[in-house]
Amino acid sequence: MGFEYLWIFAVIALVVCVIGFYKYVYFLSVGYGLSVAGIGIAMLVMMLMGHFAPTNWQYFALCALFVIYGFRLSGFLVIREIKNLAYRKTLKEATGEESSMPIFVKIAIWLCVAVLYVAQTSGVFFRLYNGGGMSGFSLAGIIICVLAIIIESEADREKSAQKKVRPDMVATKGLYRIVRCPNYFGEILFWTGITVSALDILQGVGQWLAVIIAYICIVLIMFNGAQRLEKRQLGRYGSNKEYHDYADHTPIIIPFLPIYHLNKEARK
Repeated sequence: MGFEYLWIFAVIALVVCVIGFYKYVYFLSVGYGLSVAGIGIAMLVMMLMGHFAPTNWQYFALCALFVIYGFRLSGFLVIREIKNLAYRKTLKEATGEESSMPIFVKIAIWLCVAVLYVAQTSGVFFRLYNGGGMSGFSLAGIIICVLAIIIESEADREKSAQKKVRPDMVATKGLYRIVRCPNYFGEILFWTGITVSALDILQGVGQWLAVIIAYICIVLIMFNGAQRLEKRQLGRYGSNKEYHDYADHTPIIIPFLPIYHLNKEARK
């Protein structure tokens, strides 16, 4: 199964995610993006060193997508936190008092997220390790991942632009006209692409479990994130009729799927 390589990726994720001990939300944000990028770089280095042969452009593209995805996400989050005072206030409200979290809880989160990030990226590793070669599955995965990165980048750009014009209202134009959380949808789409890219080369129960469980976890995490975001928005815009008209008619996370609310309060 390639555990000798998976341990390397786990160490990378653990080292990068140490930043979470400074602010625990970084375990799941900046540390997340940098872990994915770091694992992608490690895979590229291993290919260049001849650990996986033969190689092809699809291998390099999948690993490069990890690097692009990870650095784009982490860079955006860091810049937003530095420049946006309102976001820093929202982040503090959402995460609560940092000092109240026991160290053993942080250690547990640190270990769990490292395992999750290795599992999330394992689909590409298994293609390298098993020698999957060129395939329609990996090509489809690459296309889906590229589309996802474009969607996430555009969603972040549109939200920033719209909040400058109307800080008193959620973003409602562009991608936000189709879905209320396009960045979360892009996240699900990216890992859908990674999962698709591995479907034709997985071998054994262990590889299948790693890829499928990781995919289910990230989907659940995104739905949970959308639920928490909706709850915060209800607290801020709950008395705004315009917000309710928008939220009641726009899918929350999957375009065209008529799931509009994830909180009971919003369904009233």
